[in-house]
Amino acid sequence: MSNLSRAFASPMRYIQGSGEINHLSKYCKNYGQKVLILIDSFLYDKTMKLIEPQFEDDNTMLAIRFNGECCQEEVDRIYNSLDEFSAEVLVAIGGGKTLDTVKLMAAQKNLPVIVVPTSAATDAPTSALSVLYTADGEYIKNIKHQRNADLVLLDTEIISRAPVRLLVAGMGDALATYFEAKANKESNHNNLVGSGYGMCLTAYAIAELSYKVLLRDGLNAKIAVENGVVTTALENVIEANTLMSGLGFENAGLACAHGIHAGFTALPETHKYYHGEKVAFGVLTQLVLENAEREVLDEVMSFMYEVGLPLTLAEVGVAATDKNIKIIAHTTAVDNKLIKAEPCAVTEELVFSAIKIANVLGEKYISAQGKADEQEALCN
Repeated sequence: MSNLSRAFASPMRYIQGSGEINHLSKYCKNYGQKVLILIDSFLYDKTMKLIEPQFEDDNTMLAIRFNGECCQEEVDRIYNSLDEFSAEVLVAIGGGKTLDTVKLMAAQKNLPVIVVPTSAATDAPTSALSVLYTADGEYIKNIKHQRNADLVLLDTEIISRAPVRLLVAGMGDALATYFEAKANKESNHNNLVGSGYGMCLTAYAIAELSYKVLLRDGLNAKIAVENGVVTTALENVIEANTLMSGLGFENAGLACAHGIHAGFTALPETHKYYHGEKVAFGVLTQLVLENAEREVLDEVMSFMYEVGLPLTLAEVGVAATDKNIKIIAHTTAVDNKLIKAEPCAVTEELVFSAIKIANVLGEKYISAQGKADEQEALCN
């Protein structure tokens, strides 16, 4: 860092609770009268039943189906409707790519934005960041915006009904927050606020808390979703996945774990896996790269195994060949800047080795746990 300035960014408002989507129109009126809402395609019909009765007529709300990819082609498609409708506030309802698309449009049109995640799968909602992909789903770049969302609105009843895999993927994304914050702190690297500033103590504390919440409540939160109920553990993990992780990554920075995710996007077979699932394996790779203490590796692998996060390349659809690992390593170490925040030496060869060893460690851990489960079954 060139100076000692530090900065912290966050949404203007964050509201989380059961049934909160039923108040969407009331919240929208705080920002404008004409509301354009982008909704994930597979959620469109159910969502419209909840929100359409809240708006007076077609002149106050226009809903559009999201096509599924945060790419320039999708932004251009929606722009036409936005201008014709003369929207005053933009709303995104759905997953991370839906939210990122609306954040892109809001930034370019200088309009207020409300984001309504329908799962706790990523920390995208709270950040002033959009991840741009090609129409085919390959990572292009991160785009920073001048401000965060005006309102992040989470309906935990809706999130409790989402597939459990989404919650677990969110835990994978959140798992990286503390370890990437630690890497940035040790390397004295700039965060992601604007052109980059030093890390506030507050950001590191939030990142650390997110890790503690995951270890304490992660399994119970998963069980709650499997049974379709909202519990305190689930509320805590939703907050960790969304608010703590979002504030943590933006204000403390990203590192190897998300760099590995970018590397995975170069392999088409990984596109069907969620962001947080790939990031989770990136956490394991980062710990190997940093030569983390064995106790830390064991704690992380135990948590990942317990909640069902990928510990191996095979679990994110990648055959563990040298060719595939070299592609991931090259994209991570050469084509992406995130790994430069690491406090240790980084070369393409070292990243290749870290990926390979992380995969072997994951395979050994799964094998050992399988044998332990078999032994326990025999004893019972």
